[in-house]
Amino acid sequence: MKSCSQRSVPKPAARPRFSRILLKLSGEAFCKPEEGGIDKNEAAYIAREIIAVHALGVQTAIVVGGGNLIRGSRVCGDGVGPAAADYMGMLATVINALLLQEILERHGAVTRVMSALTVQSVAEPFIRRRCMRHLEKGRIVILAGGTGNPHFTTDTAAALRAKEIGAEIILKATKVDGVYSSDPAKGRATTRYSRLSFGQVLEKGLRIMDATAITMCEENNVPIFVFNLKRPGNILKAVCGKSVGTLIAGSAPRI
Repeated sequence: MKSCSQRSVPKPAARPRFSRILLKLSGEAFCKPEEGGIDKNEAAYIAREIIAVHALGVQTAIVVGGGNLIRGSRVCGDGVGPAAADYMGMLATVINALLLQEILERHGAVTRVMSALTVQSVAEPFIRRRCMRHLEKGRIVILAGGTGNPHFTTDTAAALRAKEIGAEIILKATKVDGVYSSDPAKGRATTRYSRLSFGQVLEKGLRIMDATAITMCEENNVPIFVFNLKRPGNILKAVCGKSVGTLIAGSAPRI
């Protein structure tokens, strides 16, 4: 069986539908299923997938999570306050951003890491106009540190940054091929949705992103596309308008 780093990325069958995207990666994307920490093969696979999309001329910003290293909700308690726990989680996202940057650049990409937390030795501060300029110059921008504030998830950070930089869509990378009516891993009868409205996501209590992120996307008309990251070529297919997941949108066009 081929490792993630050896998987080939199929060529797209169409031109990209979007010129500027925001890719949301959870921390778990950087490790093997049901494991924590960092797996370099998984990180290399992600980098190859991203480069294949970027090679089409798609301006690419990436918001990374840090759950593979630490989750604020898990360390909170026994003397650790929620704000401190969240800052620890934000620092974990910086580690993942630096890892992804190193691997992307070894594959020939030009990147910038921008952080909402001040860590000047390793990352630029997030400045909206500077971020957009990097994208316009063809650099892959990796956004770390969440929103820079405790009590907000990296999903909310993705919704915020997508609006700020004018991304046409948020590509929400997951371990399943879309949004289901119930957890398919539990073996129940379930339905995969091809399209949902923001209101339906909230009404049905579907746990795609937190309610703040969903509401922010709805208010700013930023569609979300949920897909399986672990299927080679899926980022490319999503960018080219292929139906490989679930689109969440209001008045946005069908993908």
